[in-house]
Amino acid sequence: MSQPGVRPLEVLLSRDHLRQMVHLVRLLHRLSQLPTYHAMVDPVLPETARYHSGPSGLPMGYDFHITPQGPRLIEVNTNAGGLLLAWLAHHDGDLFDWRSQIPQKIIKDALASPLAAAFRQEARLAGVEVQRAVILDDTPEGQFLYPEMVIYQHLFQAMGWQAVIASPQELTMDANGVYWQGEAVQLIYNRHCDFYLETPAMAGLAAAWMGQKVALTPHPRVYGLLADKRRMPLWQEGSLLARCGFSAEEVAWVQQWIPASGMLENFSGDEIWQERKKWVLKPVTSFGSRGVVLGESMSRTRFNSLTPATTLVQEMVPPSLVVHGEEKLKCDWRLFAYQDRILAVAARLYKGQVTNLRSEGSGFAKVIIKGGLTAG
Repeated sequence: MSQPGVRPLEVLLSRDHLRQMVHLVRLLHRLSQLPTYHAMVDPVLPETARYHSGPSGLPMGYDFHITPQGPRLIEVNTNAGGLLLAWLAHHDGDLFDWRSQIPQKIIKDALASPLAAAFRQEARLAGVEVQRAVILDDTPEGQFLYPEMVIYQHLFQAMGWQAVIASPQELTMDANGVYWQGEAVQLIYNRHCDFYLETPAMAGLAAAWMGQKVALTPHPRVYGLLADKRRMPLWQEGSLLARCGFSAEEVAWVQQWIPASGMLENFSGDEIWQERKKWVLKPVTSFGSRGVVLGESMSRTRFNSLTPATTLVQEMVPPSLVVHGEEKLKCDWRLFAYQDRILAVAARLYKGQVTNLRSEGSGFAKVIIKGGLTAG
């Protein structure tokens, strides 16, 4: 039985394009580690994002569209979903019904993967010995990618960790630590989209994490440095990158591969409206394409309703098209990464204006590198 979000298709990716995407991922990771960059960004971050306790954040997701001129980075995600579904897309004969028995081969292969090694490293960086891990999300069973959380649960159990999937309401979380049914939790794999832990439901987790009572991955620090959409305009500033030690060639690469962007409050509203077909407008607090508006399809009423201080204006970069029979599917590419290491390359197929794996025909497809091996 096919997995939710998995399509039995193959999509070709140029090795040169893959190299360019990997290079940009590594440049941005390097930038996120530099004290000079921290000094520029920290003043605008909330307290939770100025705190760091060791873990690097896992897994990161870097989303690209590929144009005739090469790949362009559309956005960065911290709690990037779909890694295991993308991995399953490369195991044609191993698709299964997640509601019943998950084949041991799936878990055995995942146990030997860089993903499992990365989670173990996150625990070491946090200085914890994990007995119990929680996969955390808001009403997890109602999430579209809940099947993937089930696979993560099995993976953690195979790693020797007790593992549960839970919502914040099922946990006791405060400055003393995190507990599930009275038992201490040492690590939380965070799928929740309160990225800065600012809501009342996540306040206890913020206290436990900042009190070094629990390891948290991903966490507000990495979100604030890389995934908050307000960082993208900074990466266009060559002088900033130069102060951080980037060479002139590296500055040119970053500026070429990242679309022009800025906060709406820094533009003339009339100018953006007149040239709206050139732009995509994104609420900086949204996730999963929620609230994203393509300028070409935007009404004046919708435009006037946007909040300039929290709306990113980004150059429109159309996705690639994949033709399958009579279907025409849009395609974007996600590189899943841990630190500067690539864990997986995914092709996400979809229909409609924005990436939406819920629409009919959408899902992850198998990636074939042109002139090379399958990317799995």
